[in-house]
Order: sequence, then structure tokens, then C-alpha cells
Amino acid sequence: MFFGGVRVIPWLLERVAHMHSRELFILVVLVITLGTALGAAELFGVSLALGAFLAGAIISQSHLSHQVGADVFSFREAFSVLFFVSVGMLVNPVFLWQNLGQVLGLTALVVFGKLLIVIVMAMFFPQPLRTFLVIAIGLSQVGEFSFILGQGGLSLGLLSVEQYSLILAASLFSITINPFMYRLVDPLERLLSKVPVFSKRAQKRLPTPLPAEEKIKDHVVVVGYDRIGKHLVDVLTSLKIPMIVIEEDIDRIVELQEQAIPALYGDASNSEVLDQTHLEKAKLLVSTVPDETATAMIVSKARTLSPTLSIMARSSSQEGVIELEKMGANYVVLPELEGGLELIHNALLELKFPLQEVHAYTQAVRRDHYNLENISNEEHRSLDDLLAAFKGIEISWMNLEADSPLIGQTLAEAGIRSKTGASLVALIREGQLLANPKSQTIFLAGDRLGFIGESPQIESVRKLILAEIQAETQA
Repeated sequence: MFFGGVRVIPWLLERVAHMHSRELFILVVLVITLGTALGAAELFGVSLALGAFLAGAIISQSHLSHQVGADVFSFREAFSVLFFVSVGMLVNPVFLWQNLGQVLGLTALVVFGKLLIVIVMAMFFPQPLRTFLVIAIGLSQVGEFSFILGQGGLSLGLLSVEQYSLILAASLFSITINPFMYRLVDPLERLLSKVPVFSKRAQKRLPTPLPAEEKIKDHVVVVGYDRIGKHLVDVLTSLKIPMIVIEEDIDRIVELQEQAIPALYGDASNSEVLDQTHLEKAKLLVSTVPDETATAMIVSKARTLSPTLSIMARSSSQEGVIELEKMGANYVVLPELEGGLELIHNALLELKFPLQEVHAYTQAVRRDHYNLENISNEEHRSLDDLLAAFKGIEISWMNLEADSPLIGQTLAEAGIRSKTGASLVALIREGQLLANPKSQTIFLAGDRLGFIGESPQIESVRKLILAEIQAETQA
């Protein structure tokens, strides 16, 4: 049943996911789990609990298992509570007190017996002794699954009520003391290393492969692979920046997998899915999801999981921008108004406003959540002053050719300002920018010169560079 299921059920889940129906996907998951549990019980005579366990093992083989876990999370929590409540109701404190010696004896037998069995197994495997000690202590308890087996024995008449109560009490004791037993790892390793059969294994230190989650760090989490998300992923890929993409559309997941880009199928507004992206090790989370409610849940849960994470989000309204920032987003973009702001930015640059001042103005608009009415009179006045100051002034770049008379001269010797009235404000040489060149700067062929001045002054500089002024003077 398992070998057949791992081939059929993951295929079925993927086909259902391609139908883009969240409700149908959840319904199919429930039908698969309950159907597998009932089928295993009827066909093989096992308990429903063991059948459900088999269904979970089969579904875990699908790459959609993260979303399955997120969708059944509420069911899992509810059934877990009911399970332990029902087990707790079976524990009889009076029986526990009256049979305390037997309970402690059975607990010791379980804890130390399982510990001894695993340590003996270490004699037949090449792994280091410490590895088996950690495994032995981890297994030295009565697991929750034993409750199910015990109930099966009780229903079949193989166990009496007193015996089952004894098992429950021993389980409670062993689970309670198990965390404290990890302190015995070092003492046990030192003790067993003196035994000849374990001495070589105690010295052995096999390289431990790094868990997959520890390899993921300094990455970007991209939520949504729509047009905006695709462009972002393309840029991150070209820059070789590690990333994880979360997407609800299974077709896009397939596309990402074909490009060997790590991707998770699921709803990012569910913390179960976000947990898989290791936000505590990420550098940035970018949400391109257009739905404002889903984005709010993503930002809130991401901020809870990683208080220091940088979060960028997309909003669909000015009110949403304010709310997302309150929830912890560091930067919120409103695409519709961002387009208008970009038009303002380019228009101001065309009007020859300084780039730094234009950038400061657009950033002020963003800080005020794209509300132009909130821009202060001082900021508007600053733009007006800039327009008046730079009206008729141009900033022009010119290349210095090898036949220019300026080659080999210093800025002072060239006397550009005295001859033309324009000022040299920048020089680019071999890709390096030199702002406000000194008077001792020597001009070289290939230099790119930046001048500021009015139109006639810029024209005079161009003639000077081309030696037209000298020709006119000689004439």
C-alpha cells in the first residue's frame, strides 16, 4: 500500500493543485488521509491511527507536503488536544500512588533497557559512539505511539486495564525525565571509551553533513511570482543572490523548478509555510502579493518570526501603506502611485533639476505615503527656488579628444572659466569620477568633462575644446 501510494498520491495532489482550487485541494487531502486510514484498517486489520500514520508518510513524499501541512494544521492541533485529553483521562492518580514501585520499576526498565539496546547496537555499526549515545537517550522513553498500541492490546483483551494504566504511568514518567537525560551523554562517552570494544569508536569523528536548513542563510524570500516577482527573481538570479520563492500557482512552481530555483508551493500568509523559509537567517523578504489582507498577514507573521528582518511589501491603497508600515514593513510600494511619482521624477530631471534634489523630493513623497497634500510648503518652495536658480543653466558632458589643445595643460593653464564663463564641476577618467577638479589637474586624452553654465557659455566651452576659439583669435 505504501509503495503504491507514494507513486499515485503525489501525482494526484499535483493534478489537483493545477486546478487552482484551494477548497478542492483541502478536500482531496482529507479524503486521502481518511481513505488510507480506513482502507488500511479494513484490508490489513491495523488500527485507524496506524493507517493515518501511513497516509502521512505517503503524503510527505510529495513536494506539496508543506502546503498540506499548513492546510491541516488546525485539524492536527485539535486532534492532538483531544488525544492527550483522552489519554490523561485514563490516568488514575490513586492507582499511580498505590503502584508507585511498579511504575518506577517499569520506567527504569524502559529507559535503561532501551538505552542499553541501542548502545549494544553501536558495536555493529561504524558510526561514532557519541552518535549512538544521543540516539539512545532520545529513544529512552515511551513514545506517544505506544498509547495507540496499548489501546489496541486493551481492545483485543491482551492487556488488562491495570496493565494499561501501568504503561500510561510509565510513559508519563519517561517522557518527563527524558530531556534531563541528555546531560548523561558526556559522562557515558567517557565511561564507555574505557571499554575496549568502544574505545576506537569513541575516538572516531566522522564529518557531520551540514543540515539543509543551516546551508540557507543571507537569502531573499520572494513571496509571489507574478510579473513583478518574476522580474525580481530574474535580477536576483543574475546577481547570484540566494533566494526562496513562495507561490500559490502550481504552474509557476513547475516553471521555477525547471530553472532550478528553490520554491515552495503554498500560501505565505500561513506561518507553517513561512517557517520553511528560515526567515531568521534571511536578509530580506519581498512580498509582491496584490491582496492587501494577505500581505498584512505575511508582514505580521514575518515580523514575529524575525524581528530584525528587512521587509518590503506591495500595497493597493494609501491606507494600506500606513497599516503595513505599522505592522512592521520597512518599505511599502504602491504601484499605481509609484508610476506617477516616477513621471514626476523624470520630468524634474528633464527640467534640469539636480538629481540629488529630485531624489530627495520623491523620497519625501514616499515618506508621506504618496500623499502630495502632505508635502510641506518649504519642500515646494525649495523646488521653486531650484527652478529659478537653474533656469537657463545646463550641465553638459564632453569628451576630450587626442587632438584637443587642452591636452597636457592644467586646469589653471587652460583658463576655461575666464575664457568661457562656464565651470568644470566633474571629470571622469578611467571610470573614476573626480568631483570639482583642482587647478593642478592635467587634462588627458579620453577624459570626460562635466561643465555647468548657461547655454552660450557651454557653447563657448565646446569651441574651446575643438580649438575653434584659438582659430578665431588668430584670424
